[in-house]
Amino acid sequence: MKKYIYPTIVVAVLLIGLLLGNAISNKANAQRFVFRNGQIMMEQSDKISQLLLLLQQAYVEPIDLDSITDEAMAELVQKLDPHSSYIPAKDLELVNSELSSSFSGIGVQFNIQQDTVCIVAVISGGPSDGVGVLAGDKIVEVNDSAFVGKKINNEKVMHTLRGEKGTEVKLGIVRSGESEMLHFTITRGDIPVYSVDAKFIIDVPQSKEKIGYVRVNKFGDNTYKEFLSALNYLKEQGATSYIVDLRENSGGFMQEAIQMANEFLAAGDMIVYAQGRAYPRMESRANGGGRFKNVKLAVLIDDFSASASEIFAGAMQDNDRATIIGRRSFGKGLVQQQMPFDDGSALRLTVARYYIPSGRCIQKPYKMGEQADYAKDLLERFEHGEQFSKDSIHFADTTLYFTKGGRRVYGGGGIMPDIFVGRDTTLYTKYFNRVANRAYTYQFAFRYTDQHRKELTRYKDWQQLEKHLNNANWMPQFIAFCKDKGIEPDQADIAKSAPLIRRLVNAYIVRNVLGDEGFFPLFERDDDITKRAVEYLSTGK
Repeated sequence: MKKYIYPTIVVAVLLIGLLLGNAISNKANAQRFVFRNGQIMMEQSDKISQLLLLLQQAYVEPIDLDSITDEAMAELVQKLDPHSSYIPAKDLELVNSELSSSFSGIGVQFNIQQDTVCIVAVISGGPSDGVGVLAGDKIVEVNDSAFVGKKINNEKVMHTLRGEKGTEVKLGIVRSGESEMLHFTITRGDIPVYSVDAKFIIDVPQSKEKIGYVRVNKFGDNTYKEFLSALNYLKEQGATSYIVDLRENSGGFMQEAIQMANEFLAAGDMIVYAQGRAYPRMESRANGGGRFKNVKLAVLIDDFSASASEIFAGAMQDNDRATIIGRRSFGKGLVQQQMPFDDGSALRLTVARYYIPSGRCIQKPYKMGEQADYAKDLLERFEHGEQFSKDSIHFADTTLYFTKGGRRVYGGGGIMPDIFVGRDTTLYTKYFNRVANRAYTYQFAFRYTDQHRKELTRYKDWQQLEKHLNNANWMPQFIAFCKDKGIEPDQADIAKSAPLIRRLVNAYIVRNVLGDEGFFPLFERDDDITKRAVEYLSTGK
């Protein structure tokens, strides 16, 4: 009996082992996701991994697997919603740095003029400032190689000038008034990235009202601290009400927007909640510890205010805490989670939707995989006349929602402002559109600043500098500059659009000399949406 029993047991054990091994293997290779610490975690994948392994080990010719993988991943993700994206390893650092509070570089602001990198400003205390680089310098060599020509673009400049902290880069610079090229060796260092562009007081004539203005350009990892610092500064300056300008703010880290909203809301007020198929509902509510819960507040938005900007504005609107002024926002209410891969790349995957306190989702309609049509939405809004008339706005979701105080609001396509301010084109002409759209106002301002830098830098505030520029009569030079670029002058158009041209050019020159601290008070003084906010806060109308 032993002669037959032992072989039978051995075979049975082997079969059981094979079955268990196969079951364990299938389970391990299956796609599995878990929700852990507020994050959706990917544990395993199977089919794509097997395909890549076969290509790597069995394909008839050696192939660049990394390149194929990046292309395949990008193509696959494009079949999803418009905000899911695959980020190759070579781009991830630059993409992440957009929301970082600092990066490592040489510390200059630049633009590209006539295929040449021109330094607009040198960051005070930064690496370039320490070796003597000046605003107006032109970078023509990097590490002993020519760095000019049509192949120079913003991305290439950033990749070249940024780098690991402590590393060196050699610049060859052409400077006005110097006959020979200057050479500087700069050691890269930490360069701060700011989210708050401007903070200043708007004094209202014939009124006791002092309005504090804060402009936030994104929601990075230090935005809340900057924002709170700006509010406290304005409070010390005597601000009695506030404007939070979120125009052209495309969003960023939601937690920063939540902390900002908390400063203005009462304990228990809903700020936002998120929910998805594999993402359980998560709520954020105000804790009551905000220091600005009772101040008068206006929030400015436009077509390019998106994501976290819309959540902040929506929380203020739905809680009846602020008046929203401007034009309908972008309409992005999807939650992305960044998931890293072992090769240094990452996937930003949409995992849930955001809902603001009234229960509405602000995400505008989209079709899976049709990103081109989605991108055309803003153009279609313009063609329908939405930027000019509130009556031209049509929401995809006609469901009625209600604010805390019972006001009617709609979802499914951004935040509709409480006070709509249409675009004023009464001073627009064909000549102005051509010179502005081609950025000739900006280019001329840079050249004028460069030619008169010594004279202009004597002025230390924007009011005195603007007065000087108004007396300088640079308009004939501007007309000649544009003519050299191929735009013939039209005297009737120029006379009609002169106030717009002067506003833009003066503001750009002021920015070149005094930075954003001079630019925004001058530029916003004549901005229609800002003026409407000032009128509302000072009169209540």
